[in-house]
Amino acid sequence: MASIKVILNPVAGKGFAAKAEPDIIGYIKELELEFDLVRTKEVGHAIELAEQAVHDGFKTVVAVGGDGTNNEVVNGLMNAAAKGKEAVMGTMAAGSGSDFTHNVGVPKDLKEACARIKEGKTRKVDVGKFQVPGHPVRYFDNQFGIGFDGTVTMVAKRYKKLRGMALYLPVVFQTIFIDSKPTFVNIKTDNEEFNLSTLQISIANGNREGGGFYMAPEAKVDDGLFDICIVESLSKPGMIAIVPKFMSGAHVNHPKTRMLKTKKIRVTSEDNLIAHFDGELLHNIHDIDCEIIPRCLSVIY
Repeated sequence: MASIKVILNPVAGKGFAAKAEPDIIGYIKELELEFDLVRTKEVGHAIELAEQAVHDGFKTVVAVGGDGTNNEVVNGLMNAAAKGKEAVMGTMAAGSGSDFTHNVGVPKDLKEACARIKEGKTRKVDVGKFQVPGHPVRYFDNQFGIGFDGTVTMVAKRYKKLRGMALYLPVVFQTIFIDSKPTFVNIKTDNEEFNLSTLQISIANGNREGGGFYMAPEAKVDDGLFDICIVESLSKPGMIAIVPKFMSGAHVNHPKTRMLKTKKIRVTSEDNLIAHFDGELLHNIHDIDCEIIPRCLSVIY
């Protein structure tokens, strides 16, 4: 039996993953690795496939896609771990952002990523766990965003062809002028509680999202802490001015930005919040409870 299960999302990266599939198969065969490849068929399918792969005895489960695919595989592995069965995760960048792949140190080049699978060097990383009333417990590996970047994620899904920064930059500016609205929230962390009107709240395990926006530039995936970026409400000119700073991490010095670290955070609001976790959308929510699970996932890098 093969020891590696490869889970490929054919629609990831606006179809890039499907086009890359023959190359990936070729690279793995060149490395003389025994593997079984399966394609996802619908949203949520990779969760089921990853969990089943662990129960079937696969020692390594590789996600080929973007951050949504990585998220689903992480959720499947975490579900299996809760039942006493574990596997190592591999990841290949074939999505619109692929920020988790970048944050754990896997090269973007698919041939080199396959070589890393053969080398098998692993590291332990943290995973975020969240609960929203009316939804099952879920996990996120990179970032949970509330407000502005939740709306950016929603708008980005309307674009069918672009990927990477070519996708996210025009979407960001459309969000500023058409779709973005401030929200009034209550925030509770390990040591603080406060109320304020916000543009954006990023609950970050990794430091990058959206293919190049460093919302939490000091975040580390293995330090047992969330890095929280809170940007208070801004005028449209103020939003236009701060967006380029997101790309360099310079926004952390902006007077309307607050950065902090915590193991747990709860965000509540009477407003309808739009959020995303690793690019997966949540609409019209009012209560979000997140906590970090330290160094619980083994990832090849």
